Amino acid sequence: MDVQALTKYARISPLKARQVGREIQGLPVSEALNILTFTPKKAALLFSKTLKSAVANAEHNFELSVDSLYVKTAVANTGPVQKRIKPMARGSAGSIRKPTSHILVVVSNDGASKE
Repeated sequence: MDVQALTKYARISPLKARQVGREIQGLPVSEALNILTFTPKKAALLFSKTLKSAVANAEHNFELSVDSLYVKTAVANTGPVQKRIKPMARGSAGSIRKPTSHILVVVSNDGASKE
């Protein structure tokens, strides 16, 4: 059974977040949490929170065993971009883009992991 958790409007570029998401796909939940704990990136904290939420959803809503869960998918989709303007030289204006991401983690107990 697939159980998911979603973090919307995370203030990180989706390109930076996807690097961390690719590291944990297909791993057992305990191993994925260990990797995220020692990964020195902002996205690792966001994926860790989302993964813990997905595990809690599986445990509470569907009575699934945590030991049998693995990370089926971990993706970071593009969210809305906040656009700001910074004054530049000679009266011009430079644009500042502040991207956001929607982080989705799906855990499952069906089948086996990649190992």
